[in-house]
Amino acid sequence: MSQFISSPHNVHVQQIRALLNQKSERSETGLFVVEGVRLAEEALAGERMPVQAFFSKAVNERGMLLIESLISAGVEVFELSSPVMENLSATETSQGILLVNKQVEESTLPQTDFALVLDQVRDPGNLGTILRSAAAAGVKVVFLAPGTADAFAPKVVRAGMGAHFRLSIRTATWEEINTYCKETCQPPLKLLLAESGGGEACWQVELRSALALVIGGEADGASAEARQAVDSLITIPMPGQFESLNAAVAAGILLFEVVRQRNQL
Repeated sequence: MSQFISSPHNVHVQQIRALLNQKSERSETGLFVVEGVRLAEEALAGERMPVQAFFSKAVNERGMLLIESLISAGVEVFELSSPVMENLSATETSQGILLVNKQVEESTLPQTDFALVLDQVRDPGNLGTILRSAAAAGVKVVFLAPGTADAFAPKVVRAGMGAHFRLSIRTATWEEINTYCKETCQPPLKLLLAESGGGEACWQVELRSALALVIGGEADGASAEARQAVDSLITIPMPGQFESLNAAVAAGILLFEVVRQRNQL
C-alpha cells in the first residue's frame, strides 16, 4: 500500500527538496535522490534498495512495475499529487518516480588494479559523465580528491546514468588516496596524471600493470598535492595542436586506452 501526499509542505516532500538542493543535507543524512525510470531500474539492478519511493500518475508502465515490486519488498512508498511531483522534479518533464537511496561507502575498499582519481573536477556534468565512462571501462574504485564536485548532486547522478550503483565512490584526502594506492593495494597502484602540456604519449605508456588514473579539473588542472603524489605524467597526442580536451572526453579516451591495452592478444 502507498500513502497519498498532496501538500508541498509535507515533511517527506521537504526532505526530498533539501536532498536535491543542498549538499549539506546529502552529507548529513547520507542520502541522495534518484529520479526517473531508467535510473530507478539501475538502482534495483545494482541491488541498491531505496529507503523510500515516490510516484505520481505521470509514471509509465515500467515505472509502475518498479513501484509494485518495491511495495512487495516492504519499501515505504508514497504517491505524490502531480503538482507536487512536477515541482520537485529536477527535469523539464517529470517521469513520475523518485527514489531516496543511501550513499554506499564501504568501510573497506575492494582491492583493484584499476582505479580512478578525480582532482578538482568541479563541473557536475563532467563528473557524472566521467563516472559513467569509468563504470563502462570496468573501474571499481573512484576517489574524489579535495575540490571535486559532490558525486551525489542531482546533475551528477543524472549524467552518471547508473554508474553510482556500479562503483565504489569515496571522497578522500590525498593522504588517504596514497595510502590506498601504495599500501592497501597489492601490487601497489602507479599514479598516472593526465597532463595536456607534457608527459609521455598515452599510446606509448604501458597501461597493463596496476594503476590509478588521475584526472585534473577543467579550469586549473590538477592541484599541487596531486602533482606531488603522482608517479608520472601521460598525455593524449593532439595533432591539431589544440591546448586541451574537455575533462570528461580526456578521461574517456584514457580509460579505454587502458581497456584496449589490457585486451590485446
